[in-house]
Amino acid sequence: MVIGLREIRKKKGYSQVKVSMDLNISREAISNYETGKRNPDIEMLLKFSEYYNVSIDYLIRGEEFKKK
Repeated sequence: MVIGLREIRKKKGYSQVKVSMDLNISREAISNYETGKRNPDIEMLLKFSEYYNVSIDYLIRGEEFKKK
């Protein structure tokens, strides 16, 4: 499940429709990624990371990587 994906979209004030149009993917795909019904592949994670200007780690875990 991609924990940070919905969080960052809402933080930015974007709708699923806007993101889907900007990234040229279906709104249903975004919904499935956000609810954990499907997981995005690495290429899609890279697109989301660039689009939202956050790390892939943030998208997956909902927080930035912290070195222990």
